[in-house]
Amino acid sequence: MIEDQILGIDVGASGIKGAIVNIKTGELVTERFRVPTPFPAKPKAVAKSISEVVNHFDWKGLIGVGFPAVIQNGVAKTAANIDKKWIGTNVEKLLSEATGCPVYVRNDADVAGIAELQFGAGKGKKGTVILITIGSGLGSAVFTDGVLLPNSELGHLKFKGMIAEHYAADSIRKKLELSWNDWGKRFNEYLQHLELLLSPDLILLGGGSSKKFSKYEDLLKVNCPVLPAKLLNHAGIIGAACLASLNKKKTLTS
Repeated sequence: MIEDQILGIDVGASGIKGAIVNIKTGELVTERFRVPTPFPAKPKAVAKSISEVVNHFDWKGLIGVGFPAVIQNGVAKTAANIDKKWIGTNVEKLLSEATGCPVYVRNDADVAGIAELQFGAGKGKKGTVILITIGSGLGSAVFTDGVLLPNSELGHLKFKGMIAEHYAADSIRKKLELSWNDWGKRFNEYLQHLELLLSPDLILLGGGSSKKFSKYEDLLKVNCPVLPAKLLNHAGIIGAACLASLNKKKTLTS
């Protein structure tokens, strides 16, 4: 049914990807459409690229967006991996004006986590579940009995005298030309630190390196199960659409 369909958009460092999602099943109704993330990724330029995605689908309805920043009440509060001009920008307002559609925005790792708990490897899981997205940085989403703690930013914890993602992100593996074995040991130390702090019942791994899980799985020595995310590159799009659906329901009942 058409009312079960929402456009989900995932804003990444190199690409902005979108698809129409059936929010009842978590399935993509269309093929993904991708445009390059502009460089520099300033607000007006990114808004124009997102409008291009929206126009591609000739979309007039609700839109959910996963965005690489801490988002509070629609406003970007950080800019670790995007242009600093986003800080203080009301992202929801900017994108709503640019697209002519109602837009809901949340941190990209949070929306990926929403997707995994609703349709992926975390479906039906109780207790504390942590999703870590491994890429240019380390994104995170934390849930307790299915309830999200927004903007956890566990990749920015101080660790080994630096920010954690500067020690164990996939970009560091590539930059230092680390073997999967050497990087896996680093990443295991990071997960053990998270376990010390949060005592999770399940850790899910998303992002590009989750596809290579078999190369470092045996190096992960934590006391809870560690599983690769199931939705892979679709998680951000699916979760963004689910986010918009949840916010629409809140608006209707408030």
